[in-house]
Order: sequence, then structure tokens, then C-alpha cells
Amino acid sequence: MDAANVDLKGFTDHFYYKLCGGHLQPVLETLEYLVKETSVWTEITTLLIPGQNDADAEIEAECAWIAQHLGRDVPLHFSAFHPDWKMLDVPATPPATLARARDIARRAGLRYVYTGNVHDTEGGSTYCAACGKAVIVRDWYDIRAYHVTESGACAFCGAAIAGRYGKFGKPFGPRRIPVRLSEARTSA
Repeated sequence: MDAANVDLKGFTDHFYYKLCGGHLQPVLETLEYLVKETSVWTEITTLLIPGQNDADAEIEAECAWIAQHLGRDVPLHFSAFHPDWKMLDVPATPPATLARARDIARRAGLRYVYTGNVHDTEGGSTYCAACGKAVIVRDWYDIRAYHVTESGACAFCGAAIAGRYGKFGKPFGPRRIPVRLSEARTSA
């Protein structure tokens, strides 16, 4: 496996038990294992649910733990919740909540923090930790600018950008890719 995006649902055991039926500690142990014991590129996503896991103190604790235990270069994505299925009575996450969480994470020293499930060019883009310039400009799934060399360096200052990089082809953007089930083959 080359890469993993692990959902860190919240940062209290109460949240994990109440909403997920599980526990926080095994998720933290898995993250530490992936980052410290394997060569798997690891990213984290936290879906912020209004009134459940979006308090400043919880976000601060999560970001401090990531910085201390995983390092400042592990990407963290804060995604917006949208009412669906069993949680229709909970409102969608306001974009301001995602921006606040991103600010908290950056103050904690995390270098690659993103907002997701919303249009937010600033929060969706990757910035060079050395010169501060936007090296990958994104709006949702649309890549609008790409300034990273094939070796993974900032095209402006030459500093390494954490991640795995190769030659950048044409951006895939938000378009849908058709899947034709009649052409799919299964082996029995």
C-alpha cells in the first residue's frame, strides 16, 4: 500500500463510543504505526459535525497530538458534514467552522492543513512551508495551478514539499468518469 487516508472521527473517546461504537485509542495507535513504522504516505481526515466534535478545545487537542506524535508534515483535512441518513437533524458544517479549525491547526504548527467538502481555494490549496507561496491551487477537485517539481520541490524556492510526487499530467478536475457495468469482468 502506497498511501492511506485515515478518518480521525473526533478526539474524545466519548465521541467515538457514542457516535461510532468504537474507541479513539486504536485509531491513534494505527496512525502512529503507519507514520512511524511503515513507508505508507498517511493523511488524516476529520469530518467536523456541528455540536459533536467541532469545539475549539477538541480541535486544539487533536492538532497538538498530531504535531507531537506524527509530525508537522502529516496532512490534515477538515471536511464539512452534510445532513444525511441517520443524522438528518444536524445542520451542515458552516465554512467558517472549517476555516477556524484550519487556523487552529496552523497555529499548532501543522504545515499541510486543508478544508474539504466546500469551495475554499485558500483552504484547499497546498503552500510551501519555506516561502509560503501556493504550490498547488485547488478549488474542491479542480486543480487550478501546480508549482511542484517532479522531485517534490517548490518550483518557486526549491524547498521540499512533503508528499509523493511525479510528473503532473492534465488535471482530472470535478468531472465524472463513467463506469460501464456491462464491461466489468468478474472472476468466480
